[in-house]
Amino acid sequence: MKKRIGSYPRVRIEGGGRAVVSQAGGVLQVETVRTAGSDTAISAALTPWRKARVVHDPGKILLDVALAVALGGDCPADVAMLRAEPAVFGAVASDPTVSRLIDTLAASGEKALWAIRAARAEARQRVWRLAGREAADAGETVTVDLDGVLVVAHSDKEDAAPTWKRTYGHHPLMGFVDHGPGGTGEPVAALLRPRNAGSNTAADHSPPPNWPWPSCRRSTGAGAGP
Repeated sequence: MKKRIGSYPRVRIEGGGRAVVSQAGGVLQVETVRTAGSDTAISAALTPWRKARVVHDPGKILLDVALAVALGGDCPADVAMLRAEPAVFGAVASDPTVSRLIDTLAASGEKALWAIRAARAEARQRVWRLAGREAADAGETVTVDLDGVLVVAHSDKEDAAPTWKRTYGHHPLMGFVDHGPGGTGEPVAALLRPRNAGSNTAADHSPPPNWPWPSCRRSTGAGAGP
């Protein structure tokens, strides 16, 4: 392991079989975070929620949860897989610390959501700038694909209900930005909709009155997205 830069350590990869880690695939996610500047952006955005003399940065805690999901986790407690590999992910907060932060951010309502969205927009702006001609806005037109995605719930969760596919769960609305004819979709926004919401008409795609997409675009600048 090399010196720490940003929220995560720099990892040196060797082929000799020494110091083997079980989550080596997470190095790609960590380097993506570092290149996009997501770690510094989210850390700065969540500064108001960082208490004096705390050990774990709120921004890194959220990034650790996101990395755990990317590595196959499905709940905040799955950050344990990161905690087991400090050489790759650095110091990872305990489960109670993660839960306390989530409760604190949830209690602050829209203020925390604005901060997180602003950090994501800043990282997206940086990535699109690095992408150059391959960026989603290179042709001065940004194409957004809206799609409803069924998420199955295996127990009685809040707002879960029977879906049109005769399953049980949720039906969030997702927004993806297309990166050219041969590119892949970049997720830019998600609307967590209750029960068996539809997705086949413009009315289904309309966000609620308090959904802050237009203001978010104005406050974060060109290329920031919703």
